[in-house]
Amino acid sequence: MSVNPNAPPSSASSDSDASEPKECETHDLNAGLHSSDSGYDAEMPPDCCPASPATVPSKTARSNSFGSQLRSPKPRRQRTTSVNQNTINSNEAIIRSNNRTIYTAGRPPWYNCAGQQVEPFVIGICGGSASGKTTVAQKIIESLDVPWVTLLSMDCFYKILNDKQHEQANRNEYNFDHPDAFDLELMKDVLQRLKEGRKVEVPVYNFVTHSRESHTKTMYGANVIIFEGILTFHSKEILKMLDMKVFVDTDADIRLARRLKRDIMQRGRDLEGVLKQYSTMVKPAYCCYIAPTMAHADIIVPRGSSNIVAIQLIVQHVHTQLQLRGFKLREALAHSYIGQPMPDSLKLLPTTPQIKGLHTFIRNANTARDEFIFYSKRLIRLVLEYALSLLPFRDVEVETPQNMPYKGKRMASQKICGVSILRAGETMEQAVSDVCKHIRIGKILIQTNQLTGEPELYYLRLPKDIKDYRVVLMDATVATGAAAIMAIRVLLDHDVPEENIMLVSLLMAEIGVHSIAYAFPKVQIVTSALDPEINEKFYVIPGIGNFGDRYFGTEPTEPSLLYE
Repeated sequence: MSVNPNAPPSSASSDSDASEPKECETHDLNAGLHSSDSGYDAEMPPDCCPASPATVPSKTARSNSFGSQLRSPKPRRQRTTSVNQNTINSNEAIIRSNNRTIYTAGRPPWYNCAGQQVEPFVIGICGGSASGKTTVAQKIIESLDVPWVTLLSMDCFYKILNDKQHEQANRNEYNFDHPDAFDLELMKDVLQRLKEGRKVEVPVYNFVTHSRESHTKTMYGANVIIFEGILTFHSKEILKMLDMKVFVDTDADIRLARRLKRDIMQRGRDLEGVLKQYSTMVKPAYCCYIAPTMAHADIIVPRGSSNIVAIQLIVQHVHTQLQLRGFKLREALAHSYIGQPMPDSLKLLPTTPQIKGLHTFIRNANTARDEFIFYSKRLIRLVLEYALSLLPFRDVEVETPQNMPYKGKRMASQKICGVSILRAGETMEQAVSDVCKHIRIGKILIQTNQLTGEPELYYLRLPKDIKDYRVVLMDATVATGAAAIMAIRVLLDHDVPEENIMLVSLLMAEIGVHSIAYAFPKVQIVTSALDPEINEKFYVIPGIGNFGDRYFGTEPTEPSLLYE
């Protein structure tokens, strides 16, 4: 496994590879910086408000979006990926192993040094389709230059149609621009979970079949969340979630021209059909449901993305709010909880001459790599066996080969999952598999950003039902505890109870133990040794050096490749 040292820190979140076709018609869900505002609805004054989706008469069929580019609906596992602001149309792969590519996420901490979630800044962008909402969102993301931005479009929240509604949609008699066409309850739930920094599964809507795909897109909350759509300001509950409300106001002729060009050139529709759909559904919906919500806007952006002054005002305000919230973590951890007594949640492997002897080998800078690996494996096995002995056991009685009863013990829970914090934590996987037969293994890749000094989440693979498991979280060394806190936060976000998490490490700094115990007092902490200090580079002192480099025989070429 090799790490790409040139992979830049992430600046936006996305959950589809750049090469994948867009599956939402008006806005590509979760497309990060490569979304497109493609649902062009033009504006003309109607005589009255439009009818609900099922009652609008029209014979023009709903246009097929993206034609043959659409993938088949075959379910597949979705990976969390991200796009750097300098590489808008491509995703950078950071790890390649055995012909397998893992795409980066680069999610920085979304919590403070106490492990509590930091409130993100939520921007709502509203306006008629083709007004340039998504382009404005892109400009904001580029100008913000913050580590993590999540862009969510409301266009994947269209309701599931029944058979009758499907027939109406095929006859172009179903109004997709009416508020009743959207699943507002699901939309509110997803946005609320994103505000809480939690993982969400967002539906993928297929405008060819007028149905949701069998797979979903995975998204996370972020430092900044941008929620855009034609009816962003329609729901009072969603309005309360927005910290800033932006209305993109573009001339109706421009929006109509964009719609005509798109539908005729890209979707193969005729002029008559486009104009008929516009006059019967698009025009009334805009004037009755979209334009009036301009009154809720904090900022109105005329001319869309070409209004640089308005975008800069938005960016300046967001920067001010982010500074007030604060997202710095590691430095705060390094200077906290000094001189405090060790927490009760810490369990230290009893020190014996054997344990001291193993530490003597692995701490010695002159120990050859093969010996370092050998003695590390022995110590890993011992500390994991000790950790597992701390789990709940129940009394059982078995019959011996001599037909005599024996009162023994059996682990109370058969659902145990090992989760390694890559890279060094991976060295502990074999030992936990040897001790627990058929144990499931998950992985979390956390890497330090060389520019910010903060840990970033790049990849995770966890069982879907991990909330039902007791989790043994494994990392070889813990310095400030920043990586471990992030991994624990990930598990909590996947609904694993805090008391069901046990962190196991060969070596910990005292400050790291304090940080973890203060943030998550119910998490058990198990290690074979405690060291008193960390240096300015966040290495444990006296420590064992970079465990991953010594074990795998690698040398870091960039500071960003140093793991705790």
